[in-house]
Amino acid sequence: MKKTVFLTTLLASSAWALPGQAQTSATPASPPASTTIAPDAGATAEPDVDVSAPGGDMGAEIVVVGRNIPDAVRATPQVVNVLSTADIARTGEGDIAGALQRVTGLSVVGNGFVYVRGLGDRYSSSLLNGSPLPSPEPLRRVVPLDIFPTNVIASALVQKSYSVNYPGEFGGGVINLTTRAVPKETFLQIGGTISADTVTTSELGYVYDGGRYDWTGFDSGERKVPRFIKAAGADGASITPAQLAAMSNAPTTLLQENAQLPANYSGELSFGTSKDLGGTRVGVIAAAGISNTWRTRDAIQQVTDSPDAILLRDFHTVLTDNRAVVNGLLGLGAEFGENRVRFTNLYVHDTLKQGRLSRGSTANIGTLPGGIDPFITQNTNWFERQLIDSQLVGEFKLGDVSLDLRGAYANTQRNAPYERAFTYQYNERLQRYTDNLSGLQSASVAFSELDEDLWSGQANVSWKVPAAREILLSAGYAYNDTDRDSTRYTFQYSAANNGALDPVVAQLRPDYLLSDYTVLTNGIYLRNTSTGQGAAAYRASLRVHAGYAQAEAEIADGLRGTLGVRYEDAVEEVTPSGNAAATRLANDYWLPAATVTWNFAEDMQLRLHASKTLARPQFRELAPQLYQDFESDRLFFGNAFLKDSQLYNGEARFEWYFARDQRLSLAGFYKKIDDPIEAVAFFPAGTDTLQTGFANAPSARLFGGEIEFQKYVPLAGLGGDFFATRRLVLIANYTYTDSKIKADDTLIASPLQSGTEPVLRPANILFKDGAPLTGQSDHLVNLQFGIEDTERLSQLTVLFNYASDRVTNRGPVGGGGGVRLPDLIERPGIRLDVVGRQGILVAGKTIELKAEARNLTGTRYRESQTFAEGQRVDINSYRLGRIFSLGASITF
Repeated sequence: MKKTVFLTTLLASSAWALPGQAQTSATPASPPASTTIAPDAGATAEPDVDVSAPGGDMGAEIVVVGRNIPDAVRATPQVVNVLSTADIARTGEGDIAGALQRVTGLSVVGNGFVYVRGLGDRYSSSLLNGSPLPSPEPLRRVVPLDIFPTNVIASALVQKSYSVNYPGEFGGGVINLTTRAVPKETFLQIGGTISADTVTTSELGYVYDGGRYDWTGFDSGERKVPRFIKAAGADGASITPAQLAAMSNAPTTLLQENAQLPANYSGELSFGTSKDLGGTRVGVIAAAGISNTWRTRDAIQQVTDSPDAILLRDFHTVLTDNRAVVNGLLGLGAEFGENRVRFTNLYVHDTLKQGRLSRGSTANIGTLPGGIDPFITQNTNWFERQLIDSQLVGEFKLGDVSLDLRGAYANTQRNAPYERAFTYQYNERLQRYTDNLSGLQSASVAFSELDEDLWSGQANVSWKVPAAREILLSAGYAYNDTDRDSTRYTFQYSAANNGALDPVVAQLRPDYLLSDYTVLTNGIYLRNTSTGQGAAAYRASLRVHAGYAQAEAEIADGLRGTLGVRYEDAVEEVTPSGNAAATRLANDYWLPAATVTWNFAEDMQLRLHASKTLARPQFRELAPQLYQDFESDRLFFGNAFLKDSQLYNGEARFEWYFARDQRLSLAGFYKKIDDPIEAVAFFPAGTDTLQTGFANAPSARLFGGEIEFQKYVPLAGLGGDFFATRRLVLIANYTYTDSKIKADDTLIASPLQSGTEPVLRPANILFKDGAPLTGQSDHLVNLQFGIEDTERLSQLTVLFNYASDRVTNRGPVGGGGGVRLPDLIERPGIRLDVVGRQGILVAGKTIELKAEARNLTGTRYRESQTFAEGQRVDINSYRLGRIFSLGASITF
């Protein structure tokens, strides 16, 4: 029920390969490139045996070298984690970001951004079938992985040690998603899920009408932006009362109360078939899905600029997000001999419709007697994101030579029309709230659009050198061309001649206040404020030419080495409108990498790795344009004077494969970062709003260790038919990370920029020497404990996740003599989930039933600052609900 609110309170069945390394077979565990190592102790397959006579002497000793290693994690020459279709299904997660947070050393921050070993998303890269992806987020160059539903992803590979066949922007790791490939047999799968959130479902939330198709995430035309808005935004002109009266009003303005928010639901459909045509196997696979979810956050949002924690702003905010995701996948493939050609097309449309109501006070007004809050603000938002990706991949085997060709085009868009905000001030004389359109507390509307194209191409060739010991030489070239256009036009509602409205008119609710009658009678118009919030528009581009050469060889029995170097030449440019500073970073780098693997026992090996990599500033970090992130509910502003970061990486890793698909690994890692880019909070001049900017710290270092354990325990010995085919599953991993920023009196470009020249400040003013990197948790723990049937679908899994406190922003420099305030700290805490999957046979068809219980601990979200004597300021704090869901799918 609604009522108007006004000033109220890999692997599965698909093969995989790394870019530049050809697939060697269609089996799930086919290793990428050279893998001359002893057979796995738990393997049941016969090894591929190489019988050779060194030196050409036929009478010499025969050397037998095993090459079939079913465990792909062990087979690859680098440090990797692989989530197969089965692994993803066991977690029960609906998107790939949720599944990846179960991987050792990975955590998910914000709306789907994966941090590897505590390093922020700028230090990671995302690939789809080996090709790069653009991002639909102004805040990121990395695509948010929560937009990828698990029904279109076959496997996810996380590589933590750098190899030169990957892009040089590699800090924590690279995440390569593989879409579902040509099926072995025809299938049709239909499924659906319904879920409830204890904080949201059937509870109070704030919504607005919008359009008739909002439930799909597509606008029906209510939010169509008139041409005169775009023209005025670009020219810096205002919108006349007549033009304003013609704009969309009530459907996108009137905030309403919904006392019983609906349940969440999703549905998916997938189909695949293949056929042999002579010596060629051709196939098609298609998938589609839709989901609609609700989330309400009842948040406390406080801000201080005082070392004594005196509040500058104190608001109680309720946000209701209605998220709709539509996705589709169409893949065509052909396989002939050891050659493969794939044409993959992916479409993701992700929309967030948000209603927001806040009540609170600010320091310049204070709180009135009796505890009455003097301000109330309502917002209605629509954030629409879209990703289209088309890829053509050819993998060819010509004797000892393998050729890998990849070409891709991707486009991302973000559209946020009619971001409306109305702030009412308490009028003591009228004893009610009124809107003063010409004053500081007023009404505004913003229109923002982002469009980004990415063209990429790769050519890789590898040659297996005929020799007594296996040697694989490879080389390749890659080209990426990214172009982004971004606009954000903001307007403030104002009365004619900057006059005040009649108090009776000023107390009208927003849709009446902006009715054509009120607008025309009172001369209400839109005053262009775009340039007052940074650049109204910017264009950005990144062009990278790269080439690499790499050698992999068996140096001695049980000893393998990989040595390579990559050269990258890149030009990154951000050109804002107006008088804001432009950025042009033209740099080239030589990036070496080496890995040595010693197979010192039949089921054990030791890896040593060293490399140099880099991290370029992201477009949003450079662009002087204001942006509000709907997840953190915070404003961001770029710094045009950032520079590239360079990383030096080292790792040592012990691996014990004591049985098939079972392992224990121990690793230690170290990274030194020159000029790391950090998020820094600040207060723009004359405001009480906390914003986030970016600055290069002089340097940082990071080290840590991780342990991973995977074990299966057969239960057949317990007796009874129930246990005959069942086993216990124990998967556990722990990562410890320690990082420290070096901050001395080195001058760095301040995050608060207003001209074409940098404002330089000592680093120790913005950063605390020895502080951890933003986004880095000291401790990450993942546990999966369950029981499953090895012959039919039956699983029950308990999942435990813990992440320790992490810094989200460096503390701002506040009042009281310019003292740097405490950092903003997020407390992720503990999360406990239970997932059950059961297959039942009905009319000869297997129906999969799935039941989930998420966040059983009811962990809160808390981002805060802690001052002396334990005083705490809650920057953003709210409850997270427990989520219960039921789903079913059937395969024909």
